[in-house]
Amino acid sequence: MTTKINDLRSALDYLRTIPGQLVETNVEADPRAEISGIYRYVGAKGTVKRPTRLGPAMIFNNVKGHPGAKVAIGVLSSRARVGHLLGCEPEKLGFLLKDSVSTPIAPVVVSADQAPCQEVVHLATEEGFDIRKLIPAPTNTEEDAGPYVTMGLCYGTDPETGDTDITIHRLCLQGKDEISMYFVPGRHLDVFRQKYEKAGKPMPISISIGVDPAIEIAACFEPPTTPLGFNELSIAGSIRGEGVQMVQCKTINEKAIARAEYVIEGELLPDVRVREDQNSNTGKAMPEFPGYTGAMKPAIPLIKVKAVTHRRDPIMQSCIGPSEEHVNMAGIPTEASILGMTEKALPGNVKNVYAHCSGGGKYMAVIQFVKKAPPDEGRQRQAALLAFSAFSELKHVILVDDDVDLFDTDDVLWALNTRFQGDVDVITIPGVRCHPLDPSQSPEFSPSIRDVGISCKTIFDCTVPFGLKEHFQRSKFKEVDPAKWVPELFKK
Repeated sequence: MTTKINDLRSALDYLRTIPGQLVETNVEADPRAEISGIYRYVGAKGTVKRPTRLGPAMIFNNVKGHPGAKVAIGVLSSRARVGHLLGCEPEKLGFLLKDSVSTPIAPVVVSADQAPCQEVVHLATEEGFDIRKLIPAPTNTEEDAGPYVTMGLCYGTDPETGDTDITIHRLCLQGKDEISMYFVPGRHLDVFRQKYEKAGKPMPISISIGVDPAIEIAACFEPPTTPLGFNELSIAGSIRGEGVQMVQCKTINEKAIARAEYVIEGELLPDVRVREDQNSNTGKAMPEFPGYTGAMKPAIPLIKVKAVTHRRDPIMQSCIGPSEEHVNMAGIPTEASILGMTEKALPGNVKNVYAHCSGGGKYMAVIQFVKKAPPDEGRQRQAALLAFSAFSELKHVILVDDDVDLFDTDDVLWALNTRFQGDVDVITIPGVRCHPLDPSQSPEFSPSIRDVGISCKTIFDCTVPFGLKEHFQRSKFKEVDPAKWVPELFKK
């Protein structure tokens, strides 16, 4: 890839040069339920309600109630598109991310005049200030708790060590200068927040919206691959070959991504909690990656907004939640984490890993394992155990041989049907903490579950025993170049 991508705009410009990767509409669309409702049909795929399809990213140029603003959605909702944007073959993205973790390039600070995100500044002290009017954040369904920032890169600093962290969180616009923030237990920014709260101090936090896709992917890494104190922005720097540009915020002692479309500057208030659905009273939050609408949280932290800065003619970036977009953002770092750990322990055995779309990039991994000699028998199950260690929110691992296309669900199910016996090839590990948004993880669902969020992790070993490999050879077809007969289907 020769095009330099360092922000959302350059990413969209690049997609415009690739047929079928981006569509735009000038027809007015309402950010309340309509934008996400439209994109569900256009290109969401993933775990979203059917019917849906894998399609292009989309830009809405005429957003109701927000003259001059645009909304981009689905930028990362295709693995092939992620490959285009990161300059990598789709099948090798996990390896690219794994290598980038090992070769980090730290972010750099630039001056305000070099930061497009501060071209326009709105201070919360100004008359008429209202984030709901300034930011065209979609309400994904009609029963959502409110408008949500779903692609906000939240950046904060540990008050004791000075370490920084960036992650994506569920952010609901609650009022003219208030945003609720839901933390999944264990997130590093929540560790920082708790330290501030214990000291009775507000925590400065910046939220950058509409950034280089490399940053959005990198921000989704989790421990142990990126432990507390590891700045995931350095992974994005490695992908691009230069440090991510940061700028000092206008109203708080924190930095933000300099080339973002929007930046929200605010403070997490100590000992202040709000009910997430206080404005809708629906009992629900928003659609989440497993395909269900998350329940509202009765008491979550609150951000007091100090300012909103943005580019001229800004582009809001959004994600509808249960979609292929979440699969790619969460799943590719998951693959990288598993590859990194298995390569160290079992060098040469794991050929590739796919964090399957049906698990939202988090719940299920398919591991392609190579058995080269008799002692490799059994190591495939060790690889599965390593995968659970590499990514704690993983629930299911499917092991397949290296002749199975792990990105083709039909081929994986073929292995399940012809190389698997349930009485000997299912390995269960009950009573393990997993991800809290899986609705089946409750004592009501299974008496073996003691608390919400605990799960039975399961390995499905669909590999052929080494001693029987010669009896499981796929039919051998003649190797030909099909382009000779149907060149229109096999263009180089």
